Parts: sequence; C-alpha cells; structure tokens
Amino acid sequence: MGKPTGFLEIPREENPFRAWDERIGDFDDLHTPLSDAARKDQAARCMNCGVPYCQSGYGCPLHNLIPEWNDLIYRGAIREAFERLIKTAPFPEFTGYVCPALCEKACMLAPADGGVANRDTELYLIETAYRNGWMKPRLPLRRTGKRVAIVGAGPSGLAAADRLNRLGHFVDVYDRADRPGGLLTYGIPNMKLPKEIVARRIRLMEEEGVHFHMNASVSPETLTDYDAALLCCGARRPRALNVEGESAKNVLFAVDYLTEATRALLEKRESRLSAEGKRVVIIGGGDTGNDCAGTAIRQKCASIVQLELMSAPPVDRLPGNPWPEWPRTLRTDYGLTEAIARQGADPRLYCTTVRRVVPDESGAVRALEIVSVRWGARGFELLPDTARVIPCDMALIAAGFLGCENVTAETFHLTLTKRGAVETDGTHRVSGRLFAAGDMRTGQSLVVRAMADALAAADEIHAFLS
Repeated sequence: MGKPTGFLEIPREENPFRAWDERIGDFDDLHTPLSDAARKDQAARCMNCGVPYCQSGYGCPLHNLIPEWNDLIYRGAIREAFERLIKTAPFPEFTGYVCPALCEKACMLAPADGGVANRDTELYLIETAYRNGWMKPRLPLRRTGKRVAIVGAGPSGLAAADRLNRLGHFVDVYDRADRPGGLLTYGIPNMKLPKEIVARRIRLMEEEGVHFHMNASVSPETLTDYDAALLCCGARRPRALNVEGESAKNVLFAVDYLTEATRALLEKRESRLSAEGKRVVIIGGGDTGNDCAGTAIRQKCASIVQLELMSAPPVDRLPGNPWPEWPRTLRTDYGLTEAIARQGADPRLYCTTVRRVVPDESGAVRALEIVSVRWGARGFELLPDTARVIPCDMALIAAGFLGCENVTAETFHLTLTKRGAVETDGTHRVSGRLFAAGDMRTGQSLVVRAMADALAAADEIHAFLS
C-alpha cells in the first residue's frame, strides 16, 4: 500500500494558485504544478483502504482505480500508474482541471484534512504522459463496419465517441458550434480549463478515426444512414428570472456571456459583451456564478455583487451530514477570492433575489430591485419591507438550467420529463436506433457524471449493434 504512515506524516497539498494580482491580468492557467517529488509525497498519503469509497458510487462516477495508481506513483512507476488511470478515465486532462473531486470528499481522510489530493494527481499523470510521448493514438484492432452518429461534441458526446471508436465502430460527431468541446470549450473559462488542452485531445481523437462535423444543422434525416445515433445535446435551456424588466439590455444569461468571452479570447479580439468599467451583479452562487466573477474581473469591471438565494452554509459540517457525503461547507472559489482581494469585502449577498430590473432611458439596465428571502412551507418566500435598489450596469443570470432545449426536443420528437430531461425506455434508448446520454438524459450535473453516463450509453449501443 505504499507508505503505511504517509497520511500521518505528510500534510495535504494542492497545486498552488498563482498570486491573485498576477493571474487577474490574463486568462492563463490559475495554478502552477507541484514538483514530481511533492506529487509522490501526496500519493503516499493514500491508505489503500479496505473499502475505498473514493472509487465507489460515493466517490468517482468513473470508478477510477485511485488507490492503485497512488501506490504506483509512490513506488516510482509513473507510466504504470498512467496506464492504470486510462483504463477507466476517458479524459483525465478534463476532469483533472474541472472535476469537483467527489473522490476526495469520499476519502477516509476527508473529515480530517480534505482527503488525498487525487484530482491534481490525475492531472499530473496525464500531463506527464503527454510530455513523455506515452499518449499516442489508440486505434481499434478491427472495424465492425457499423456507423454511429453522435449529436453534440460536449463531454458526454466526446466520451461516447471515444468508447465507440475504440470498440471498432465508425463514429461521426456533429455539433452546431464552430469548435468541439461543448461547455469544455465555451462554458468553462480558459483560466479554469485552457482551451489548448481540449484542442489537443480533439486532434488525438481525429488521429484515432473519429470524424467531427462542426457548424452542423442536424435533423432526423441526417441520421437515417447510420446504424445507431446518440443524442448528447446537454441541458442548455437556462433558467430565467421571470421578473419585470428582464429584457433590458445588458441583462445576460451567464452561458452567453462566458461563451462570448472565450470566443473573443480564441479569436484574439475584444469581447462584444465585455464587463469593462461596469458594475456587475451576478445572480446565482454556484460554479457558473464564480466563473462569471473571475471573467468580469479579468475584463476590468468596476465592481461585483453576487446574489445567492440560499443562506450561507456553516464552515463546519452540519449534524446529520455524515461522511462520505458531500460536505456542506462555505466554499470560496477562485473568482470570489479575487473579488474579495480586489474589493476588500465578500461580494455575496445571501438569502437575496431580484424582484425587478430597472432600465434607464435607453433601455439598458441601470439598477436592480432586490429583496430578502427565506425558506418557508411553500418554498422560497419574499420577506416584506426588505426591498432595496442596487446599481447595476450588467446583470449576469447564473441560476442553473432547466434541461434539454425545446428546439432539440421538437426536432427529434422527444418527450421531456418535468425536469426537462429526455424520457427513455429505462435505459439510454429513446426509440429504435436512437439513444440519449449525458445532461439531456439525467438533467444538469457534473462533467464527470455526463462522461460516465455516456460510457454506459456507448456500451448499450455496442451491444445493440452486436
């Protein structure tokens, strides 16, 4: 099991952030990697538990063999650790950047110090493999002659394409965007997931035989010549505020704002939706809201306020929230850390929502009327006599997603559940040769869960074609 006393002797250490005042001047990677020796020490902390929750359903949806590759790293067998990793992980370079590390929260050490730093170790292994030339095209031993179409080049679509191609099928991936990656490319900012990392993997998949068709308009007729088709179109229908004045100029959905910011970066131009000089109000306190904060700061906004519907969670675990469940703690991610350092105060207003958007004479937002809320018998209730007006030049709605887009459902004649997810026959099959996977089937979730669901769908399609 490596070093039996490693977890007692070695403290947890993550890849350090670059200094905030340095990193807000660019869109480059937020972190700097640890040394090889430090990474070996972190792997030595893994106890090889009798029941490793990290790779169970509580931890990694991909069931990565985490204790095994940690032990191999500790023993200096880096290539063997990498090969163990890619047995289960389709894209470790993606999850190594953006996964919230469920495995670490399920770790035996989690209650003491946050668990073994598996996500950074995963990224270390895959980047070491690329540097050393171990990541080479893996071509199938034979082709089956079967053709599969995948609609959507996001995390689930890419994972399914990778699996089906390795199983020997001919795979075509269609997407309406100009670049593959879905939210990996346009939904997650470059400093959180550098886009060259995504482009590098796409090039590798093309060398392995996957064909990408971009700027594509897909209909059922497009799929008629395929032996099977898989819809991986995501859950991209954003939740609106449904308040007076919401149609005012500069009231934007977060996904549109972040997409344009990344597109401008890739095209080396100024963003058409820049927050420069603006008083920005972000509506929503999740990861997307945090990404909006980090992006607005890099665009040199004047100030940031973030409205959070929920109350502030306690710093310590709540009673009745036993390990290895997700810890209910107050998390302050990179964007909010930067806002606090820049403004001198936490920008979050808890138990608060928007009641009205106040436009100016030109129709652009100039203020928001906000109000305090509480959780009552019928859900969230507005508290009387708590309304107040705050200045706002740009409002970014980061309130989550409602499921599959209506145009997708109509195009492919899909039935949606109350959550906006696609109804299937209890597996991943929609009907006949048509399957669905990822967020459009499960509802909005994590990148790693979308990948896991897509791999299961790919295996079903393989069995269907066999």
